[in-house]
Amino acid sequence: MRPALLLGPAIVAVLLVGGCLPENDEADAAAGAPAALPVDVATPVVKDIVEWDEYTGRFEAVDRVDLRARVSGYLESVHFRDGQMVNEGDLLFVIDPRPFVAALDQAKAELERAQAQLELADLDLSRGESLLRTRNISRESVDERRAAKKEALASVAEATASVRAAELDLEFTRIMAPVSGRISDRKVDVGNLVIGGSIGSTPLATIVSLDPIYFVFDASEADFLRYVRLSFGGERPSSRDTANPVYVRLMDETEWTRRGTMNFVDNELNRDTGTIRGRAVFDNSDNFLSPGVFGRLRLLGSSRHEAILVPDAAVLSDQSRKIVMTVDAEDMVVPKVVTLGPIVDGLRVIRSGLTPEDRVVINGVQRARPGGKVLARAADIGAEGPALDIVPD
Repeated sequence: MRPALLLGPAIVAVLLVGGCLPENDEADAAAGAPAALPVDVATPVVKDIVEWDEYTGRFEAVDRVDLRARVSGYLESVHFRDGQMVNEGDLLFVIDPRPFVAALDQAKAELERAQAQLELADLDLSRGESLLRTRNISRESVDERRAAKKEALASVAEATASVRAAELDLEFTRIMAPVSGRISDRKVDVGNLVIGGSIGSTPLATIVSLDPIYFVFDASEADFLRYVRLSFGGERPSSRDTANPVYVRLMDETEWTRRGTMNFVDNELNRDTGTIRGRAVFDNSDNFLSPGVFGRLRLLGSSRHEAILVPDAAVLSDQSRKIVMTVDAEDMVVPKVVTLGPIVDGLRVIRSGLTPEDRVVINGVQRARPGGKVLARAADIGAEGPALDIVPD
């Protein structure tokens, strides 16, 4: 009996190698295969939208003035508190005016002297012309008196100009705010010598206007060309000619509540970066925004049109390509290369690569392998966030 027991395993091994399995062993092998993993699938959202392109930029002052003196002298007084709001025409600095008062007095005295000489020259010329009619004086003498009067007139004009210059210098000792805005701290204290009227003049302070305020950003060459083609096609007006709407949110904000308009696009692209500078203007009546603050801007990127949208989490990256996993009628995973648009209402715009009938894997993407079988469960795609579909009138 022992030999028969020893042959049993050997015979089984031969049968296995020879492929002579019983008929029910095929079912056992199928049972050992990996089970189809569940994924959630949904058809894309199709609706009319207005696309908004997003850019990062910063706020800049509409007016920025570096205050410098136009005349040299010792600083006599400062009439503002560092960092306060100032209005156009407010007195800010006073340079010791006494040397300029003296210079003005001297210029006025020179003007009076020149006027007296002009009166004398005028009288001499009148006498000479009378004597010339009776032939009691030579014509040469009259010509000399006429020239003397012209010289006196020139002296009066020169002295008048000197008075005006002295008056301006005296006026420049009082430095006023040229624009309204917030002033920086003082750069010079009272008693220091201020150098003015030259390239190396002493900086005194800086004023930046706050209301309204600019937002400056850079757009890529690809975006610029797209805007140009939309404009030429009549689908979206150019921001050079139309105040297209924009929205900005700050780094600590989640809602797009700050509305502004475009007011400038540069006339050339930057050769180093391949970008073009754009600028929008915003109301800042509460002075909440300050120049230099970063923000995120949404710019009107299209007219209203029908678009396909999917959750951004459903989009995968394959090197430089973007892929969306879909499931066919046999529940097999089929990857599709897509072209992406911006985020609208919390969903990603798909410009090409998908159809409204495609079943897109929106949950469990990591379990979807190209060519693999999945257990597809129907789901719905819901939009997130507020809709920004405002278009210009």
